[in-house]
Amino acid sequence: MIVTIDGPAGTGKSTAAKRLAAALGFEYLDTGAMYRAVAALCLEAEVELNSLAAAELARTSSITFQSGRTMARGMDVTEFLRSPEVTRAASIVAQHPEVRAALVARQRELAGVLNFVCEGRDQGTVVFPQAECKFFLTASPEERAKRRMDELALCGKHVSFEEMLTQQRERDERDLNRDVAPLRPANDAIVIDTTAISLEEVLKRLEAEVRRRLG
Repeated sequence: MIVTIDGPAGTGKSTAAKRLAAALGFEYLDTGAMYRAVAALCLEAEVELNSLAAAELARTSSITFQSGRTMARGMDVTEFLRSPEVTRAASIVAQHPEVRAALVARQRELAGVLNFVCEGRDQGTVVFPQAECKFFLTASPEERAKRRMDELALCGKHVSFEEMLTQQRERDERDLNRDVAPLRPANDAIVIDTTAISLEEVLKRLEAEVRRRLG
């Protein structure tokens, strides 16, 4: 079975997907980390983010996951992926049709025939439209900005609420209005607003639905 969890930044989908996969005994695929890894490689090589060179990096670079770490071209880029610079760059890189085509192909290859929980922006609409169980998490912009601030603070990075909210709105605008695979729930996705509910409650709802479909 493939379970997809899509939604904008700050809805808690990454944490929910990891824990759901663990609870079900499924594999976990962090597609957002793949786009961030390509963005990190572009920044490191000083490659234009919306160029053919960026697409070439996406096609030819080895991106793997090892014990919860993200490896790109043999380098551990995990700590760099959540930086504000990579976050902004990833949103731009993800708009490139050839970058998306390369990573979508990689995602389908990784998922193969195993049981997977996949999270991202277009998992239920583009990458795995045939997925047996689809979710779309959302939350208010203010709550999502607060969560992102708290996440960065744990890494020793401090950003004002106003700056975080502005960055997030800009990213949402790009994700919602890009020409290729815009952010939206699949027609058959279950939409869950996480603004006022705990992660435990979100997990409870996700797991109950997946187990119901597993029979």
